[in-house]
This record gives sequence, structure tokens and C-alpha cells, in this order.
Amino acid sequence: MTDDFETRFDRLILLVGRLNYMWTNTESLLIHLIAGLSETKKDVAVIIFLTLNTTRARLDLVERLAKMEGRPAEIRDPILVHTQRLAKLSGIRNKYNHCIYSFDPDSGNPKTILMRISDRKTDIKLGREDTVDASAMKEIEGIVDQLSELNRDIWRLISQLGFPV
Repeated sequence: MTDDFETRFDRLILLVGRLNYMWTNTESLLIHLIAGLSETKKDVAVIIFLTLNTTRARLDLVERLAKMEGRPAEIRDPILVHTQRLAKLSGIRNKYNHCIYSFDPDSGNPKTILMRISDRKTDIKLGREDTVDASAMKEIEGIVDQLSELNRDIWRLISQLGFPV
């Protein structure tokens, strides 16, 4: 039975690792969008990207640059489509990055325990737990596939727009 638990956990860890790799790789493409939209060199865009320490801040910057007055719709609109796709995918990435893992003693499935305190009117709620069953594993795989597709789409857009690579 322990081997089965370890196999499930190993699969989860590999999937989360792949999710993180794809996320980081795809988020880093925002550097090229920042460079192109701000008409600066890639090196400057890297400094801007690294100075903003959250995905949300980086997405906000790219979206605001895309929405600036005078920006043609053929540049603005596809960028906004892609940044919105990335923002939508961030929820599952955050879920698996901001948790600790344990095993459900009954099913043997890995569990996530959210590392967040929820303040209520008169109390607090700690560590929401979710079981990582076969359905959750498929969901992670689906997000990885979506990130891979988004990565290719953003690269195509960077090339089409002639932004610095």
C-alpha cells in the first residue's frame, strides 16, 4: 500500500514541477511584451519584470501598456487576450504552490492543505484541505497543456509584432 501512496505522490510532485516549469517559462514571455510595448531593449524589460515581484503586477503592467492611448487595436487586443488567458490559469498554479501536501489516510490520495488564513467576523479558518484525486491530476495536466499552447501563442504574437526577442 505504501508503494501505491508513493507512486501517487511522485506523480503529483512531477506534475506540479511541470506546472511550475511551464508557468515560469510562459510568464517570462511577458518580458518581450514589456520591451515591445514600452519600446525599450530586452535588458531594460528584464529589470522591470524582475522588479515587479508578482504575476499580477506583471500582467497589470503589460495590460496597461497595451491599453495606452493611441495603441492600435491589432496590437492591444491580442495581447489582452493572452494576458487574460494567463491570469485565468494562475488560480490553479497558486493552489499547488501555496500549500503543503499530506495523504488522505482513507483513500491514500495526496491532499493539499492551503497555507492561508481566512479571517471571518468572529474567528479564523486555517488550511482548507482538498484531495488530489484522479480528476485533480487530470486538471493539472490540462492546465499544463493550456500553458504550453499559450506559450506557443505568445511566441507567435511576439514574432508577428516584431517585439524584441
